[in-house]
Amino acid sequence: MENSCTNAFPLTMNSSQKQETVCIFGTGDFGRSLGLKMLQCGYAVVFGSRNPQMSSLLPSGAEVLSYSEAAQKSDIIFVAIHRDHYNFFIDLTEVLKGKILVDVSNNLKINQYPESNAEHLAQLVPGAHVVKAFNTVSAWALQSGALDASRQVISRKDDPFSTSSAWLYDSYMSLGVLGFFLFLLLGITSLPSVSNMVNWREFRFVQSKLGFLTLILCTAHTVAYGGKKFLGPSALRWYLPSAYILALIIPCTVLVIKLILVMPCIDNALTRIRQGWERNSKYSKSLSFGKSNVSSNVECTWASEI
Repeated sequence: MENSCTNAFPLTMNSSQKQETVCIFGTGDFGRSLGLKMLQCGYAVVFGSRNPQMSSLLPSGAEVLSYSEAAQKSDIIFVAIHRDHYNFFIDLTEVLKGKILVDVSNNLKINQYPESNAEHLAQLVPGAHVVKAFNTVSAWALQSGALDASRQVISRKDDPFSTSSAWLYDSYMSLGVLGFFLFLLLGITSLPSVSNMVNWREFRFVQSKLGFLTLILCTAHTVAYGGKKFLGPSALRWYLPSAYILALIIPCTVLVIKLILVMPCIDNALTRIRQGWERNSKYSKSLSFGKSNVSSNVECTWASEI
């Protein structure tokens, strides 16, 4: 049968050093995934299989041999085989003498056997050094590689700590926490059972003053999230603004309008309008005329008494 192989892209390229060979017993999902990562890290990989001619889907560049032939190629052997198939190790006692066996297997149930798989393997091959590793890593995690949290970074000798970045991150977190706390306070005071227990001044202060303070904190939280990338060229990819820039349109518009309305020249006029003042109104004129008559009558009365 012709093997169908998967491509392996090496993560390290160092042709000056000779490749070290590792052996993997088992050509299942975990064995293939582990072999692919070993090839990407610059190792030569030899698979050991009970049917070398029937093994398929192996990484490109790997060699497939029988168990005894593969064991002779390396001093480190990864055992990616179920415990039920450990019997062939008895025939490889002499070949595996002094070699390192890495057991990557797990049992299906807790306390399924009196001893662990590594202990059982050490009993079958007393001359080998048995260790346990990779039993907490799945084949999917090895295959996904760069899709998970693992990343290869460039090593730099300079200090990676940035004061400006740390300041932006701390501001982003603190503004978000404060804004979220005030937002919860606004939601609690909006409940009928709570709003009925406070007077109008307290309710107006919470809903108006604290409401705008919450809007300011949340808007500053979003601005700090963008940081230096707020209006940078990288943020305008495809000539479209980022999501956090679009989210700032409405709150910034509200804050600008509020800033205009709190200016003294506008706020005084609005306050008079709220109190019932009307421009060129007969009612306002009669009201002012009545107030002047009352004041004149009071002055006359005060003068006659004197």
